[in-house]
Amino acid sequence: MGTYFADTIQPLSSEKYVVEGKNVTLSCNYSTTSGTVNSLQWYRQYVGAEPEFLLLLDEYSTKSKPDLRLYSKATKEIKRVDLLISSAALLHLKSSLRKKQSTTTNSA
Repeated sequence: MGTYFADTIQPLSSEKYVVEGKNVTLSCNYSTTSGTVNSLQWYRQYVGAEPEFLLLLDEYSTKSKPDLRLYSKATKEIKRVDLLISSAALLHLKSSLRKKQSTTTNSA
């Protein structure tokens, strides 16, 4: 049995502009042709640097990282995952299922 990955991951908006210190929510919709999402993973990437793992959650969970001021919630019924963050950076969402042997990464 292999690992599945989401067929598509699409940010609800391609850019967000936020005043420093203000909260912002980044949201992505995802879809699958088969299987259930095992994990949804948020990454942060600064210009010229490798992506840095931030949070892992599944379709039924919420996770937070208070030290980084991050809170994420997935909603399986509408296939959406949200990330509340208080300081802006380039973030990526990666979703994995149990069938295909490839990854999908989009900017949020």
